[in-house]
Amino acid sequence: MNWKVQILTRLYLRASTKNQDAERARAELEAFAEERGLTIVGTYVENENGAHLARPELFRLLKDSRRGDVLLVEQVDRLSRLTTGDWQKLRAEIAAKGVRIVALDLPTSYLLANSEAESFTARIADAINAMLLDMLAAVARKDYEDRQRRQAQGIAKAQSEGRYRGRPENKKRNQGIARMLASGMSYSQIQDATNASRATIAKIVKATATE
Repeated sequence: MNWKVQILTRLYLRASTKNQDAERARAELEAFAEERGLTIVGTYVENENGAHLARPELFRLLKDSRRGDVLLVEQVDRLSRLTTGDWQKLRAEIAAKGVRIVALDLPTSYLLANSEAESFTARIADAINAMLLDMLAAVARKDYEDRQRRQAQGIAKAQSEGRYRGRPENKKRNQGIARMLASGMSYSQIQDATNASRATIAKIVKATATE
């Protein structure tokens, strides 16, 4: 009897901020998996900047994975807007686990989701896919840096013309943060409660210390 090998698949969904919907692509990924007979055994969702390597849910996914499992993602930039060094670290971790990356924006990776592919064909596809992953990761990083640079240039121009005032202070939120700090809450707890950045919390700590 010819049994088809079951491919265990984990979905990875990421958005940069808590104001964005990280689960936006869930239905599309689930449909892709169903169409190809992939077995979804986990979905990992997080709101973290793709330019940062510290992503707890992504590394939990890798820890849970076994050799031959598929990491299914909407786009390569959901995995990486990392620097070259950090991307190499992540790729090494993925390679060590033997996890296959399949991305909807990388059609050459689809063969890696096919358990019936001949071993020679699969090895060729894996080599091509690795090269394209590196290329798309580099493009995603360049896009991130270009956007950061354009934003900084826009702010500098507005400042020189006297038009930029920065974001108005959210006094009500900042007063609440000050009270949370006084009550002994940690930075992480305050971030979860207010969506404020660690830099903002640190600024309030400094301001309250000088009062």
